[in-house]
Formats: sequence, structure tokens, C-alpha cells
Amino acid sequence: MLKLSTLFLRTLRDDPADAEVPSHKLLVRAGYVRRVAPGIYSWLPLGLAVLGKVEQIVREEMNGIGAQEVHFPALIPREIFEVSGRWTDYGEGIFRLRDRKDADYLLAPTHEELFTLLVKGEYSSYKDYPLALYQIQTKYRDEARPRAGILRGREFIMKDSYSFDTSGDGLAASYRAHRDAYERIFTRLGFDYRIVFAVSGAMGGSASEEFLAPTPSGEDTFVQCSNCDYAANTEAVEIAAPETHSANEYPPAQVYDTPDTPTIETLVHCFNSLGLGREFTAADTLKNVVLRTRAPGADRWDLLVVGVPGDRDVDLKRLGGQLEPVEVEQAGPDDLATVPELVKGYIGPQQLAEWKVRYLVDPLVVEGSSWITGANEPGKHAANVVRGRDFVPAGEIGAVEIRDGDRCAKCGAPLQIARGIELGHVFQLGEKYARAFDLTALGPDGKPLRVTMGSYGIGITRAVAALAEQTHDEKGLCWPRSIAPADVHIVATGKDEAVFEASGRIADGLAALGVQVLYDDRRGVSPGVKFKDAELLGVPTIVIVGKGLADGVVELRDRHSDARQDVPLDQAVATISAACRS
Repeated sequence: MLKLSTLFLRTLRDDPADAEVPSHKLLVRAGYVRRVAPGIYSWLPLGLAVLGKVEQIVREEMNGIGAQEVHFPALIPREIFEVSGRWTDYGEGIFRLRDRKDADYLLAPTHEELFTLLVKGEYSSYKDYPLALYQIQTKYRDEARPRAGILRGREFIMKDSYSFDTSGDGLAASYRAHRDAYERIFTRLGFDYRIVFAVSGAMGGSASEEFLAPTPSGEDTFVQCSNCDYAANTEAVEIAAPETHSANEYPPAQVYDTPDTPTIETLVHCFNSLGLGREFTAADTLKNVVLRTRAPGADRWDLLVVGVPGDRDVDLKRLGGQLEPVEVEQAGPDDLATVPELVKGYIGPQQLAEWKVRYLVDPLVVEGSSWITGANEPGKHAANVVRGRDFVPAGEIGAVEIRDGDRCAKCGAPLQIARGIELGHVFQLGEKYARAFDLTALGPDGKPLRVTMGSYGIGITRAVAALAEQTHDEKGLCWPRSIAPADVHIVATGKDEAVFEASGRIADGLAALGVQVLYDDRRGVSPGVKFKDAELLGVPTIVIVGKGLADGVVELRDRHSDARQDVPLDQAVATISAACRS
């Protein structure tokens, strides 16, 4: 039993000045967390109780699939991350430090390397596998813009687990076991969630899916099909492309004088004034966006030109997710100056290969499609420039910003855009880290087998904030019963000693039955303040002991539905206990 008269708790009436999203406002106001620095928070007793329940559900489901818990240090020598290449790959995204002997260390953002080394040091035979290990541990990432309270912090708690198998079929089975466990975890936690296709990014590997909690405050954008079960984040989404054409359908490319047309809008207006017998739109133009990329550890940037239909914008975040760990950003005048042939506002793809400039196109620029695009001369554009005839890109990459109504690549129905919070991510890593650290097992024929790995993460602290985002109402937090800091919140109102005596008997009776009780036994605090605190704290069942006591009843409230009923005092413990277990 927790008594508010002695509980280390201070609720606030006003939102914190730096709070942007509901979970941040409410978790601070309800006294669950307190800010120490940007992206760094302390957990108070009620917050820690919720956090512990999330961890317990995760542990139960991980243990249920045979995974075994370990614990690694957060402080890791530089040499280990240099073997995997991630000392460089992470760039400015990790905390680096030196000890008194001037040796380099980092605060771990994740632990693939240590898991791999641990297994290598302990296991040597194929008979030792399959194996799954996990930990729940604090991670550190030097977020450039920590925001939204504990949703995006610089210090946070994660569950990360890794599977080790000696075959692709084994990896697939381990991946499925973890995926199924994640579904059970997020269902038990009370989430509304979606499973979406994702890119692996700097983690490497092949198969990759995210578990997202849909909410307007989410940082991640994803799409879901209005007809089938397809869902993907915008970095991994595939949209249906137009049908391909034959280059023979079009006349030869022709160059036109188009002075003062550096934008798509001015270009379309110019072509519509040429009297070519048709009306042109931005969708008829090919926009060539000049970017720059830099590989990890490289000291120079390389140019990359990406071609997209002129009525679409380039999504740099989507591009970046597919190119990780390579950095990508908009090119500037100094970058363009390295290839003098590039004429800003009039760039076309026709000669980029000749100038050794890498050129990629969005899949919407299909083989055999014809475009109006730059002629690589000031004040000139070309029409009937056909992919496969007049230019051949080095490859395709999903680059356009996704729109509501884009067609699903799976069934052709319209896609819908939504926002969500990433709860978990599952990867089939394959052999990336096993190769880096030479993790092998002797097979039945005595020959070494390369071990193949899977990686599976859940944001523990983020789950608390995400649940607050999905379940709060205008009054405050509204926790699912599975992770609430208590089962019932008993509120003793008024000054009559009989109220506190009855409340105490109910609290003791419930506690004896194993019901977790939060008892507001504060004296001298008005009923209005107590009611507001009960709504703010978000315990799913509230019991009001006060005026009704004269009639031999207490009031039972459901925090989620606000349903209320009077319960006879002599039946209160049994009725409340049943309500807490329903």
C-alpha cells in the first residue's frame, strides 16, 4: 500500500514550460518524472512503479521464448566498436570519453558487439545453438535535439535481445519467435500498435520491421493501405509505379529556349506558352535535385543527383534512412562548383554519367518514361527526354515524399499517411557482426559454420511515454491496468474521522487480497484537490469515501469510462477487488 501522506510525490497544476506533447506534460505534472537536463530525467516512485511493470511484462515474454537475461557494461572501450566500424559510423551520435590514461571509451548506444564477443568466448560447437540472450539496460545517444520528455532522450532504458543460429532457417525461426513475443508484449501493455516494414539503416541486415503506436504526437510517419494489411514507415515504403513504356513511342529529344525558368512553376508556364499542342503540368517535368553524401570516416563529400517527378518533393529523411550509414544533405554552391558543367536550375540527366556524377531516380521515373528536363545549358530545357534512351540512371531509390492516396504496391489501393511512436524494432542481422568478430561454430563435419544473428529492441522508457500518449484524456493520465502504479486509488474526503477509519479498513482489506492500493489519506486537503490528483495520476479504479458513508455506501469509479456506482460498505472490499481483476 502507498499512502499519499508519506509518498514522495508532488503534483503540479501547470504544464512545464518546455513540454511539447501530452505525455511530457502529464508525466511531469503527475510527479512520475523530473527533468535533470535536456533529454535526461529522474524517475520518482510512481514512475518507477510503472517502468518496473513494463520491464516485468517484457521479461516474462522474453523468458517465455527461451531467451536468457544477461547484463553488459555501459562503458565500452573504443577498440571493440572499431572492429565493427561503428566507432566511425555513429559519427556525433554517441558519447565519447577518455580515462585518466587517455584511453578512448564510449557510452553504449547499443550492444551488438558485446553480445557477439560474449557468445564467441563461451560457445564453439553447432550443438550450442540456437541461442537467444537479452538485457534490459540504460543506453546513451547524443541526440542533437532531445525532445518530448522521455520519448526522445539522451539516456534511456532498452530491452535488446539477440538470436544466434547456424542457418538461415534457424534465423527465420528465431525472428518469428521474437516477433510473436513482441505482439504479446504490446498487447499485454495495452497498446494499439501497427507492424510496419522498415529499413535496417546503420544496424545492417535484411528483414526489418517496426512496431509503432499510432498517435498524432509521433515522430515517425508511416503509411497503411486502405484495403490490405500492408504498412511501412516512409523510409521503407514502396508505392505502385506507373507502367513502363517503350522508348520508341516518343519522338527524339528536342531542346527549347526557356529563359528565366529556374523553377518547375516557371518551366511549366513557359512550355504551355510554346504552342506545342498540349497542356503541361509539373508531373510532366523531371526535377533533378543535387545532394551531397559522405561515407563514414571520409573527409570529403561526393555529389549525388536524384531525379523525381516535378510535382513531387524529395524526402531527405527517407533518403537518409536508405543510405545509412552514409550521410546525405542538400548540396550548396561550393559543392556544385566542383562540377562546373552543372547549371543550377537547368540540370538534366543526359550527361551526368559522362561527368562522373552519380544519378539515381525514384521508381516513379519508370523505364521508357518521357520528360521535360534541364538541357545542361543556361536558359534551356529539353522535351521528350526518355529514360533508357536518352539517359540511364545508376539505380533507383525511393526519394519522393509520400502522399495520401499514393497507390499500394501490393494491391493498388490508396495509401493513408499516419504518425506513430516507434515501440520496437526487429532485424535479421545476418552475418554482419559474426564476420566482424569471426563468430563461428564447428559443424557436424568438423568444418566451421558462420553464425547468423538477429537483433530485437524495445524502448522501455519510451513505452511508458507512448502509453501515456495513447491513453490520456483531458483530465490526466489514464493507465492500462497492466502497468498502472496501483490497482485502486482510494480517496478519503472530508474531515470526519469515520471516513478515514472506513477508508483504512477498505485499504487494508484490499491489500490483504493482493490488490495494489494507492490511498489518499491526506488530512486538511480539500476534496477538489484530491479528485484532481486522482484523475491526474491515472489509476484505473477510483474509490471515493465521503458523503455516501452516511448512507452506508462508497462510490466506485472507472477512470477509463467514468462509469460510477454506489457500493455498500460491507461489500466494498469484495466488489472493488473483483473490479480490479476484471
